[in-house]
Amino acid sequence: MIKHRIKTDLDVEQIRLDFPILKREVHPGVSLIYLDSTATTQKPTQVIQAMDDYYRSYNSNVHRGVHTLAEEATAAYESARQRVANFIHAPSAREIIFTRNTTESINLIAFTWGRTYLQEDDLVILTEMEHHSNLVPWQILAAEKGIQLEFIPITTDGILELDVYRKLLEQMPKLVSFTQMSNVLGTINPAKEIVQMAHQAGAITIIDGAQSVPHFSVDVQDLDVDFLAFSAHKICGPTGLGVLFGKINLLNDMPPFLGGGEMIKRVLLRSFTPNEVPHKFEAGTPAIAESIGLHSALDYVDQVGMDKIAAHEQKMISYALERLEEVPGVHVIGPAAKHKGGVAAFTFDGIHPHDVAQVLDRSGIAVRAGHHCAMPLHEKYNIPATTRASFYLYNTLDEVDRLIEGLYTVKEFFG
Repeated sequence: MIKHRIKTDLDVEQIRLDFPILKREVHPGVSLIYLDSTATTQKPTQVIQAMDDYYRSYNSNVHRGVHTLAEEATAAYESARQRVANFIHAPSAREIIFTRNTTESINLIAFTWGRTYLQEDDLVILTEMEHHSNLVPWQILAAEKGIQLEFIPITTDGILELDVYRKLLEQMPKLVSFTQMSNVLGTINPAKEIVQMAHQAGAITIIDGAQSVPHFSVDVQDLDVDFLAFSAHKICGPTGLGVLFGKINLLNDMPPFLGGGEMIKRVLLRSFTPNEVPHKFEAGTPAIAESIGLHSALDYVDQVGMDKIAAHEQKMISYALERLEEVPGVHVIGPAAKHKGGVAAFTFDGIHPHDVAQVLDRSGIAVRAGHHCAMPLHEKYNIPATTRASFYLYNTLDEVDRLIEGLYTVKEFFG
């Protein structure tokens, strides 16, 4: 058994005290080792308390009442919008739309901007490493409008082939949409370069930031991206809340996504006038408590320090990849540690990923198994599924050692 001698800049043991669930025993005498943060992150006490305080102290709908509770709830909701804008360096809080998740954010773009501005035979460029949320909406639009989809291929190491991208750009695409960090490979793509090249070709750009925004600093102005989407639950916040950033000129020119209350300025029996941005895209009662939870979550990760979180994860994944190489029959897909975030997806010779995950669970180790909503990517590697261990600010190097011990147990169990 090799014991690590690596140290990170985070006081992880102190951080772990903020996450009540990490104290849980998932089986009698077996403590939780949570290595599934790419799917969803755990929540610190500060976030739980912020949402609890809303429900206990000023639960009310927003934008509609003049009583004290309504005004307090509205102020908290709009404060969360401003907090998000500050976090990703958006020029204005009006450019922040609250949705249910990253998937809905991308669908919003596809079914408003896409339906309005994409015509038959227009080209949309995606990549081979996309999550289904950045594939299926465009496939639906392709079937409906006859737009063309092309894909930036990846190397066997999981790196985008930018030379092929340059060739695709010669076809003058209308849109380039891509993940900044793969949820399977962990690959961190050169987003600023990809956006710049797309703009030179006259294309609008979308970044799926579900895996990037929680793990390192993202500046939408520096990237000059037109749209960016991410989810609260992947950055220590609650489920049921997503964020869409869009440049104000684009949002103003897009039709509403859903119809109903709040998204209107005036309604007649046979017509309506939509509200101003951002409310034009937020039909019905929004996720008020969840927005307050996200505000607290962003305060939390900012206090820890996004650069420190990124550095911690880089040390975690470097150590994890080194240890995984020791286990006979384990094969990690994706690039070297210097090109990726804290994600290690792997196969185990002769053992199905679901069986790997089930045996690991007996030791309290929570990992993900399956295609991770990236079936085409797995087909690219000619594998049906992978086991995925992913790391965040509350994980320790000792937990990596426990994962390796667990994999040897898996190997022994299956002979």
